[in-house]
Amino acid sequence: MEKSSLMERLRQFDAYPKTLEDFRVKTFGGATITILSGLLMAVLFLSEFNYYLTKDIQPELFVDTTRGQKLNININATFSKIPCAYLSIDAMDVSGEQQLDVDHHLFKQRLDEFGNVKDDKPEKETLGDSSKDVVEMVTKPLDPSRCESCYGAETDDQKCCNNCEDVREAYRKKGWAFNNAEGIAQCKREGWSDKMKSQKNEGCQVYGYLEVNKVAGNFHFAPGKSFQQHHAHVHDLQAFGGQKFNITHSIQHLSFGKDYPGIINPLDNTVQIAEQDQMMFQYFVKVVPTTYVKTSGKTLNTNQYSVTKHSKVVGASTGESGLPGVFVMYELSPMMVKYTEKHRSFMHFLTGVCAIIGGVFTVAGLIDSMVYHSARAIQKKIDLGKAT
Repeated sequence: MEKSSLMERLRQFDAYPKTLEDFRVKTFGGATITILSGLLMAVLFLSEFNYYLTKDIQPELFVDTTRGQKLNININATFSKIPCAYLSIDAMDVSGEQQLDVDHHLFKQRLDEFGNVKDDKPEKETLGDSSKDVVEMVTKPLDPSRCESCYGAETDDQKCCNNCEDVREAYRKKGWAFNNAEGIAQCKREGWSDKMKSQKNEGCQVYGYLEVNKVAGNFHFAPGKSFQQHHAHVHDLQAFGGQKFNITHSIQHLSFGKDYPGIINPLDNTVQIAEQDQMMFQYFVKVVPTTYVKTSGKTLNTNQYSVTKHSKVVGASTGESGLPGVFVMYELSPMMVKYTEKHRSFMHFLTGVCAIIGGVFTVAGLIDSMVYHSARAIQKKIDLGKAT
């Protein structure tokens, strides 16, 4: 008796009283609702499970206090109307001086007029090296102690011009135009004019990276030999005899540092068609130092950026000063963004699953009850109508 009484008391605590089998009614509508509810629960469960497996990214904002780091600039750009022999690449810092400690690994790939690769061997671009335009096509050894003429451009510092580049440099210091390479033996021997003529209708792809100091500066792509004169950065265009340049270009990729999950580089796949010759394209870039911390604890120091574009036609005819080319001016933000990967809470996932099952089950029960009672009421009216 005591055991029976205890069982009766326990039954009173049952919050889920069971419906007797005799009072259950199985209908076609109920089966349909059950199947649809099961499918809906499965879809919602998979969605919740997929959300649980994704990582939660938490952003934070700090003042950038890092010192002594380098800024890695990744470049992949194509100039469809400027030959590689004409194109010069330079990097400068905020003072306007050319950076002498730039670590770079840039290549120039020749392209034909249709944009196809013309030479399988890209040319290594040597920033700041005045010998980059020298093309040796000598069939016999030259006397290393020779002293060749500078064609009247000799100075106390430079008595001999043993290659075409030396002659160009001597002319530049004198302020003379270098527009007749055919009459200079060194240039003729090295095939300087032939090189320029052979690439006249070609394009050029520039790819690789620059590693510069982490200060504001710029890098640019422009025609002509570049040099420093009276603390100013100058491009020598005299050798082109007043030729105008089409600066149509496309930027396949430009980033500052390594990519992290979800990064957006605004200049990727940018195409700029020069509507006129002698155009200057300027990109003003704001670089934001970024730290990405993965769930494994590995930290990636990189950067993201925003950009503003501007273009204009330069030259005496327009009254706008400047040089035709592509100029990227970048400055660094004093703030740093930190992204931290974290796994989502399992308890949150469990709560979501319970809510899905309970919510769908409850709503399905209400719909089933409404359908069942509506069907019974309609059937009852039909039966009464038949009876009369």
